[in-house]
Amino acid sequence: QLQLVESGGGLVQPGGSLRLSCAASGSTLGNRAIGWFRQAPGKEREGVSSSNWSGSTTNYADAVKGRFTISRDNAKKTGYLQMNSLKPEDTAIYYCAASGFLGVSNLRSDQYRYWGQGTQVTVSS
Repeated sequence: QLQLVESGGGLVQPGGSLRLSCAASGSTLGNRAIGWFRQAPGKEREGVSSSNWSGSTTNYADAVKGRFTISRDNAKKTGYLQMNSLKPEDTAIYYCAASGFLGVSNLRSDQYRYWGQGTQVTVSS
């Protein structure tokens, strides 16, 4: 079994930056896609960014393109989401997720088997 734990959330002002981390344990992170999702109060969960097993293929939601960057270090079994130029509309609980082996990069939540507990990101002045 694979376990995921997010960290790095917090309170930032508009225009600020945060880096989220997703630490994996219990199994290898290699050969799995990683996805980042977020859910704001009263809203459905939405895909933010995703990466294939190596990071050579990535996907971004239109709302975050040019501001967020996904990366991973399989040797450290950790995924990352660098968030720059944050806006109040980015406020949400952010979740990382991992697919089974041979999963492809995508922003569909139903394609991910393993989920972290979430970390709160609040963007406010």
